[in-house]
Formats: sequence, C-alpha cells, structure tokens
Amino acid sequence: MKLFLIDGIGPFFKGYGPKRVNWSKIPFHHLETEDGLDLERFEGIQRDFRRFCEKVAALGYNAVSLDDVAHLVPHPNYPELLKRKIEQYREQFRLLFDSAARFGLQVYLTTDLMFYNSTLDEELGLDFDRITDFLSASFDGLMEDFPQLSGIILRIGESDGLDVHGDFKSRLVVRSPGQARRLIERLLPVFERHRKLLVFRTWSVGAYSIGDLIWNRSTFDRTFGGLESPSLVISMKPGESDFFRFLPLSRLFLHSDHQKIFEIQARREYEGCGEFPSFIGWDLETYRRDLEQARGVIGISVWCQTGGWTKFRRLTYVEGNSVDGSSVWNELNTEVAVDLFRRPELDVEQAVRRAFERRRPEGQDPSAQDPSAQDPSAQDPSTLDSEADQLLELLRLSDEVVRELLYIDDFARQQIFFRRSRIPPLLSVYWDRVLINHSMRKLMRCFVADGEAKIRQGREALDKIRRMIELAGPLDLPVEDLEFQLQTFEFLAVAREYYFGPYDEELAQRLKKMRKRYKKKVRKPRYTLSLDFRALPVKRAHLRWIFAVMLRRKRGYRLIDQVVTVRLMGWIYPMVRRFEHRWTPKFARKQAMGVETILR
Repeated sequence: MKLFLIDGIGPFFKGYGPKRVNWSKIPFHHLETEDGLDLERFEGIQRDFRRFCEKVAALGYNAVSLDDVAHLVPHPNYPELLKRKIEQYREQFRLLFDSAARFGLQVYLTTDLMFYNSTLDEELGLDFDRITDFLSASFDGLMEDFPQLSGIILRIGESDGLDVHGDFKSRLVVRSPGQARRLIERLLPVFERHRKLLVFRTWSVGAYSIGDLIWNRSTFDRTFGGLESPSLVISMKPGESDFFRFLPLSRLFLHSDHQKIFEIQARREYEGCGEFPSFIGWDLETYRRDLEQARGVIGISVWCQTGGWTKFRRLTYVEGNSVDGSSVWNELNTEVAVDLFRRPELDVEQAVRRAFERRRPEGQDPSAQDPSAQDPSAQDPSTLDSEADQLLELLRLSDEVVRELLYIDDFARQQIFFRRSRIPPLLSVYWDRVLINHSMRKLMRCFVADGEAKIRQGREALDKIRRMIELAGPLDLPVEDLEFQLQTFEFLAVAREYYFGPYDEELAQRLKKMRKRYKKKVRKPRYTLSLDFRALPVKRAHLRWIFAVMLRRKRGYRLIDQVVTVRLMGWIYPMVRRFEHRWTPKFARKQAMGVETILR
C-alpha cells in the first residue's frame, strides 16, 4: 500500500454551535460573514490544521482530504458576493495546501455530484452532458490553478442533507451505471493529463439503479468494467452497508484488478462518535487478513471526523477542544489503523502498545523536573508492559460491549436486503438516538429466536463496563466517558427486557423513570432516548409475512423485488408520503437526505 489518506476537516468545526451537527461536510456558512469570509476564524483554522498535519504525518499518514470543489471553482455568472467569497476561499485553501505539503502530505479535495446554486441550476439543470462538461472544465481549471492537489474524491451516491445551508447544495444526478461510466470516461483524460487521481466512491444510500453499486457485481462491472487507467481509483467501505460491525469484507475487493482504497471510520458515527471507547482494531486486523486475497488495493482512507448527524462533538487531533472532552478513543482507532496497514508485520496488540508508548509522555506535566517522566524508555519496562496490558484489556472489553449490548448480535449477523440496500446491523440505536418503541419490539422478536439469552447478555455486558472503569483511572484515561457509557448502556440493557420479555405497564413506567433520571443527571451531550409504547396494529404473523415479501436474505433480486419493492414502491411513494409520519421517526424525515431519496 502506498496511500494513507485521512480527512482533515476537524479544525473547521471548532466553535460550531448548533445543537446537532451534520458531520458529513464542512459547514461553510459557519465560516462566513455578510460580506465575505470570517478571516479571524480562518486564522485559528490555519493554526489547528498545521498542528493536525504535523500529528498525522508523524503517525504515518501521507495524504489529507478537505471539502470541497464547489467553493474553489470560480464562475463568471456567479453573484458578486459569491465571486468574492470564492476568491477568499482559494487564498485560504492555498495556505492549507501549503501547510500539508510542508509535512509531506498530499492533498485531495472532495465533491458531491452534483453541487448546485441558482446559477448552475439555470445553466445545467439535469442535462447530464452539460454537467459532465462543466465538471471536466472545473476539474481541469482547479488542477491547473492548484498543482498541490493530488486528486479529487467523488461522491455520487449521497448528496447534502436537508439541513445544509449556504451558497451550494448538492443533489443526486448520477442515476444509472451507464451515466456513471460516461462520467468517468469524460473525466479520466483530464486527470491523466494532469497525472492526478480520480477517486470514485462506491458508497450509495440505495437511490436509483446505481444505488446498489456498493455490493452488486453486475452494477460494478457495468460501471467500471474495462476502464483501465493509472488515474482511476475506486474507494469502498469495508462491507455492503455503512460503517457498521458484523459485516464481512465486501466481495468487490476481490472482484477486479482496479486500483482500490479501503475506507475506515475511526470516529464511529453509529457507535458514540468517541464519547466512549469503541475500538475497531480487531475488526481491522480481520479485514487486513481478508484483503490479502484482494487485487489492486493501494491504500486506506481513514475518516477521523467525517460522518453522521449527532450532538456529539469530539474533534480528533484539534487542540483547545477540551470543553467537549478528549478525543482519545477516536485517536486510538486512527493510530492503530495506520499502523496495521502501513506495517503489516504488526498485530493489533503491538499496534496498541505503540499507541500507548506514544501517548504516555503526553499525559505528564511538561514542566515536570524529573526527566524520566518525559522519557518512556526511562520508566520501569515492567510497569509500562503492565499498563499496556491493562489498556489492551480495556479495549478488548470495549469491543465486546459494543458488540454485545449496543448491537443485538443475533440480528446484526443476519444478511437482510431491502430494495437496493443491505439492512444495517444496528437499528435500535442510530447516531445519537435510542429508539424504543413497539415497532422495534416486534421487528426484533421476528428476527431473534432466544430473547432471554439477549437479556442476560446485556446484563453481563454492564459488568464489563464496570471493569473498564476500574482500568481507566490508573491509565489516566477519561473515567467520565466510561461512566457516561454505563449510564447509557444501562438503559439499553433494560430496553432488551421490553424487546424480548413479556410486556407490562410496570416495565414501561420503569423505562420512563430511567429516561427522566438520565436527562437530569447525565452530562451533555447525551443520547436522545425515544420511548413510544403505543401498539403497532399489525399481528406478528402478518408482520413476518410482510417481511418475507419486502425483505430478502440473498443479494440477488427476486421477481417480486424487481416488480414491487424496486419499481412500484418508487412510483407509489409520492402518493402515500403524507402518511409517512406514522411509520418513520421524525429524525429520519428531517435529517440526512430524507426517506424519499432512498425509495427512488
């Protein structure tokens, strides 16, 4: 592997105020004033970015990604204020690119296809040929103006969330494998001429016929088959869904000889975003072993800050963010990830020990007079080994707790598809929300055979968190994070009694009282605990029949999928949209791209 890429957007979120943050892209409107950019804020961003680059370069990363193309490409027909802002963005980003280069880091820019404003709406609309011509010219000019760029990362399967504000907002325009192929064929000559990389992400939320690109070999072949270029790189998430556990390595890594990048999420958007330990080292070690059979994997892309809609706001490798807590858990994932893939001779235990040795001196007072306090080699080796063993125990327990209580493992292991998407292994906890309702109860009882075993498993997992608390204090790790995890996961353990045990009003009242105590005593930011005990007016036998019709256990489409779930549902959804509040939670309609998009 030769490319070790990490996202560098953390400094742009420092001081960002909304209660719930969209971590999918830099909040550009937060960086602006009425007449241009907030240059004072950018001074802080420049300082934090330099520190970030110094840190990740020392860890072994050699490339960094930033958002985005739209804010760096001028256009003669843009309004004067936008023209002025783009010139200022270009000046500021040129300094960021120079900072990255100073530490030996290549720079990649991200972009959605396609970003719009009123000018581009009028000039391009949905005319695909005009869009590809515009992008070709934009990328050509961008790489000419910024030779520091090493490539551009394209996201074609997801667009800006409903909450995005500012001068640009993206929407999906690539709807078929044929269009994706035409786009790549149109752009590749530009990248080849500049000797830059076109990094094409296969991630999709399942919209349109291109929506199964992340797992469907036929769609993959129709998009990429026969396209050979030193400038083309395909970037893929590890499994057939988003960044969840319990997903085996995607077969597409073994499917072709194309250059590929393996994506990793160190800041786990579905597993607390670093508010508590959610260690992925052993998962990464398994993926690394499986990737030995893959062809063309040239590197990794680590997302240490990007992804999700949450109240949680830990910033990875950004100093002066202590008000939101330490980012140590995200940083451990980030450091172990690059070590495992850059140094294949290391196992996960060795990578953790290296991370421990790097961090140990940072916990000491810089003004300490004892020089041995600053030099780990001067400390008793047996003490260091013992403490590293304790850290390994804590991280092993964190992995087990997440698998055994955050997820419901019997459900998570099942391969289930709906339309063009694989159903996520984690449904009852999503981003920063815990969903406890009658619909979830019935769903889980349809897919989990031994509910009593899951209740016992949840209780036992709480003891593992208590052991983690005992381990964290002597290691100078944030005990309060583990206490927060225990308070939250206690609620999850009792929720299993509701999911899988007999229902009674006493249990419902118990959960309500627990939620009230949680809201009163647990520090912010915290999970939103959504309770709804209203009965779903569908018998479980009927629900099983509905699932048998709508869901499938294999990747391949059945006839009923081709006729009903894929085509017909897309047609009838607009007619029943006014009833969606009855079967979808509010956040699913208000955050991300909304329910309607994934049914297209």
